[in-house]
Amino acid sequence: MKILHTADWHIGRHFHNVSLLDDQRHVLDQLLEIIVAENVDAVIIAGDIYDRSVPPAEAVALLNDTLHTIVDDLKVPVIMIAGNHDGAVRLGFGAKQLTKAGLYISGPLTDQIKPVELSDAHGPICFYPLPYIDPATVRNVFDTEVQGFDEAMAFMTQRIAAYHQKHHANCRSVVIAHCFIAGGAASASERPLSVGGADQVNAAQFEKFNYTALGHLHQPQYKHEETIRYSGSLLKYSFSEVEKPKSVCLVDMDKNGDCDISEAALNPIRDMRVVEGELDAILAAGKTDAQKQDYLLVRLLDKHAILDPMGKLRTVYPNVLHLEKANLREFNDSSMLDYAALKKDRLQFFEDFYHQVAGDNLPEDQRTHIAHLIDSIEDQDVSK
Repeated sequence: MKILHTADWHIGRHFHNVSLLDDQRHVLDQLLEIIVAENVDAVIIAGDIYDRSVPPAEAVALLNDTLHTIVDDLKVPVIMIAGNHDGAVRLGFGAKQLTKAGLYISGPLTDQIKPVELSDAHGPICFYPLPYIDPATVRNVFDTEVQGFDEAMAFMTQRIAAYHQKHHANCRSVVIAHCFIAGGAASASERPLSVGGADQVNAAQFEKFNYTALGHLHQPQYKHEETIRYSGSLLKYSFSEVEKPKSVCLVDMDKNGDCDISEAALNPIRDMRVVEGELDAILAAGKTDAQKQDYLLVRLLDKHAILDPMGKLRTVYPNVLHLEKANLREFNDSSMLDYAALKKDRLQFFEDFYHQVAGDNLPEDQRTHIAHLIDSIEDQDVSK
């Protein structure tokens, strides 16, 4: 059976107040092409289908159109679970009726283990959809005293493994989960599940299954074994992801449950890049840049003040989304606020501020002028 493993669609997401809906529509069209070209037998969406629990109407319409094409037109079943961004109850509306059409939705966690059974020439494969869970949810649903994310996930995977061994011992197995595997490479675009690393779970919990389709981390990767894998998000959702292209996983499972795994590339309508240099050089390069429509973070190396740098940049790069001045960024990265500086007089404080912003000392003529201004202001304060 050939399985297409996807996750983290985040339909309806905005990035720096720019809607990514057209970008998402573009890669979802590519997803449909991959399903046809690769003769995919089943599609997995491992959580975070939407970007927020109450998605905008346009996001719902895009998902509806995409799922209709996959399930109704292409006759390929889809199994999807709620992620931490999704409203589980809303996502799961109509799930019982939709199974008849080949759309299997796992919304809120329940106390019932209900595998989705799909068959190929070698027999059935049991897919176990496990929506995003936190310890409190597991405690409430099962009246058990699990205390952390790892313990909650261990409780669930043990239940699934025991059920599978009892009812489907000769059947191949796939678990679909939305969680943070310990040691996984995160990016700036994931919403933390908890603080201080308490949200991480042990990858070894999934080694009992033939394949584990994971969602949550946006970089394609596997942990512990190649079959315990994140497909990654469909698009780059932060500038921390600029170095790595996006893809989806194609999993070809044989009769013994062994998996041949490959990646199918996704090509965005606009890439996401970081451009660094002095303003004049960036403007000159932008005039001949074939990818000038990309989403950009621009890091300026100029030390002097620039009037309306964003406006100038957008004359050649219309989708500049964020602007940094490198010398100020370097200071912020390497220096901590010295609270003793708050005790300095006003001139010293201004000199420190100038050095932080300009990366240089305040010129003597400007220092003299500022000193006169400060004296004048202080004289006015005293006279009031």
